[in-house]
Amino acid sequence: MAEKDQDFVEFVVKSLVDHPEAVKSERTVDEMGVLISLHLSPEDMGQVIGRSGQTAKALRTLLRVVGAKHKARVNLKIVEPEGGRGPRPQMASSAPSSSNEEAPDAMEDFKL
Repeated sequence: MAEKDQDFVEFVVKSLVDHPEAVKSERTVDEMGVLISLHLSPEDMGQVIGRSGQTAKALRTLLRVVGAKHKARVNLKIVEPEGGRGPRPQMASSAPSSSNEEAPDAMEDFKL
């Protein structure tokens, strides 16, 4: 099987992402099986992981099939880039900022 599994992962991922030149993979073999570590551009993380992780799950399933064909257990690790994705932007509060004095006036509209 040598590196067919690694070539397969690189081919599929490079077809998905916007920056295929940034896709790199490392293959390590130990007693647990084969581990393929995938390194890619931070902008492409969402495309490879997919909504709710569905794309990554499908890629792992395909790798399991490739590994089973060659009697090997193959795992995929998507390495988060240095610095990660950065801090999330703060959302503006959706609750209206009203003082306690305005609340009783607003409630008078509802009185019968």
